[in-house]
This record gives sequence, C-alpha cells and structure tokens, in this order.
Amino acid sequence: MPQLVPPHASQSVKPLLLAEAERADELKRAESLKRVPLDSRAVSDVFMLAMGAYTPLDGFMGHDDWRGSCVDMKLSDGVFWPIPITLPVDKDLGDSIGAEEEVALADAETGEILAVMHVTEKYPIDKKIEAEHVYRTTDGEHPGVAKVYAQGNINLAGRVSVLSEGEYPTKYADLYVRPAQSRALFLEKGWSRVAAFQTRNPMHRSHEHLVKIAVEVSDGVFIHQVLGKLKQGDIPAEVRTEAIQAMIDNYFRPGTVIQAGYPIEMRYAGPREALLHALIRQNFGCSHLIVGRDHAGVGDYYGPFDAHHIFDELWDGALQTRPLKIDITFYCRKCHGMATAKTCPHDPKYHVSISGTQQRQLLSTNADIPPEFSRPEVVAILRDYYATLK
Repeated sequence: MPQLVPPHASQSVKPLLLAEAERADELKRAESLKRVPLDSRAVSDVFMLAMGAYTPLDGFMGHDDWRGSCVDMKLSDGVFWPIPITLPVDKDLGDSIGAEEEVALADAETGEILAVMHVTEKYPIDKKIEAEHVYRTTDGEHPGVAKVYAQGNINLAGRVSVLSEGEYPTKYADLYVRPAQSRALFLEKGWSRVAAFQTRNPMHRSHEHLVKIAVEVSDGVFIHQVLGKLKQGDIPAEVRTEAIQAMIDNYFRPGTVIQAGYPIEMRYAGPREALLHALIRQNFGCSHLIVGRDHAGVGDYYGPFDAHHIFDELWDGALQTRPLKIDITFYCRKCHGMATAKTCPHDPKYHVSISGTQQRQLLSTNADIPPEFSRPEVVAILRDYYATLK
C-alpha cells in the first residue's frame, strides 16, 4: 500500500467543521450570541480550518503563538508554523467581549453565521513586527502589509467550531476537495510521491513545463488552484478551471494530474507563504510542492529565488513536504521548446519570457499571443472571457 506523508504535527487531519447532524442546533444557538464580523481573509481562514487544511490548529492563535509564528516560525509548543492565523477586531468590539465568552463568527459581506468561537484570549499586537518578519517589508503599498495595517487593533483567540463552508461545496462541486478526500484519492490511484502545483492564474506554457517536470519525478501532480479572494484584475476561478482543464485534456497523459481548488486567500507573503503552502499541501497528502520563480510574490518585494532559499533555513523535522525547486522557465527559439536557465545554453535573446501578468496584459489589449507563450485552446477560453469585459 502506498504511504502518504502524515498531516502536519498530527496523526490525522483535524477538520473543524461540525458533523452535519449537529449544525442545525448549534446554528440556532449561535443566533443568540454576539456577532463578530469577518473580513474576506478571516472568512477564508475559517473555511481552511473547516476542511482541516490548517491542521493541527483548533482555532485562531493566541498571543504567544502569534509572536512565535511571526518571529521564529514556531508555535508556543514548538510546532513549525510560518504565518500567523489570527482574528483581528476593532477595540470597541474587543472590549465588549468577555473572557470565556462564546461568539458567532459571521461573514461581514453576506451576514451568514459561519462558526462559533470560544474566546480564551484577547490581545493587542505590534503590527510592525508582523510586517517585518512575515512580509519582510513595512511598506504599506504591499497588499499583505496593507491588510495588516488596516485590521483591528485587538486579536481574539480561541477554539472554533465551523457550521458552514459557504458557497464553496456547491459553487465548486467538482473542484472543492478537502484534505481527507485528496488523501483518499491519492491512495486510490496508488500515489505516494505527489507534487502540488499552486496557481492563481490560468496555466501558460511555463506552468505546463513546471508540472511536466514534476510528473516525470512523481507519481502524479495535484494542480491546486486558489479559490479565495484575489487581486483586482485576476481571472475568476470558473474561467481558470475551464482553461486549466483544456490544457490537461489536450497536453497531459490521462491519469497523471488532478485539478482541484481550495478556499485560501493569498497574502502575497513570498517566501513565508511558500512555506505555508507546503505545510497545507502536507495536510492534503502531497510529498512535494513545486516552487518556481517568485512563489507567492508581488511586485519587486522578493528576489526570484527567495522562496527556494527559505526552505534551506528550516530545522530538521519542521516540515515533511519538500520543495521541488525549479529554475526560471521560458521558451527558447533555438532549443525549439521549453527550457529553464539550468538546461538552456543559449543567449537570452532567443528566450520568450512568460508570466501571468504578461498574459493578462496581452489579453486585455486583444494582442496576439504566440503559441510559444500559451496553448491555443487556453487562449480561446480566455479571449471569450475578456470579450465579456468590454
């Protein structure tokens, strides 16, 4: 029998979604509790806790776990954790909540009650510490740092019991795969060495090349796309899904890849987020995470290989899912194919650099997209989408 990597710091995945039979009564009780409104990031974190993607967490972090995660990438019990998972609120709301009080966590946008939280701690944080250590910058123009600076001044901590996964299970019925399900699927296929590929963009030729390299050295690849909130201008998940499936159907051998999605909201924390993505994929049963150029980066805040180097800083036993580090990929006109800086000997003048940002720019101006850049089946789907924006 194939053996998958174990969940992070746990014998089994720990989903915090209550059993269906318990939810109706708990929701009725939650309606009488004080409500805490959740922004999109907190909503995403509740859904990640619900499915067990944040195993072994049992809720939002207290002060010592917050500080340890920021500064040392460790929780207070020594467990590796690279980015804090916290619930900030404004001071007035924080002051109104008593010690050991239960509160209802509600989506601020829809009003839906998503969870009940047993508050065990309230604490202020130094936002600069979080910015400096997690994001490596205090620049308020960085989208992740901006989110930290804009959040409330008090964090609530405590255990969470989740009552709803929102619209994800119905809206993304074929795509929404929980860690327990992915593990069962890998075992059913006989996979034990599984590489995850994180994407928030439709796959272009560089992405395809990364995944095909991983297919060669693993039993299969888990193409795992972001379903949570993205930056303005990013392509919606439904369009991405169709485009990625077109690439899979036309350019991959059947049975070598699985497409799925999960409800994380990007923090754009570069190297630290690469570590979090690997930790999450360990919970999903993946032994490796493909880490290409500027993983989870934004703008020029991180070097192209900072997300590679940070894995070398980890201590033994911190994380079992390993990075599959791949150099910058491009199309080489002299090689007549895809290559990396490690494999291609030719002058950069022969290279066609490829990025999701470039692809979006070309599509938005209806410019030609050469086959060296993106597959025609993918381009056709994306052009149809961009035509609806005019």
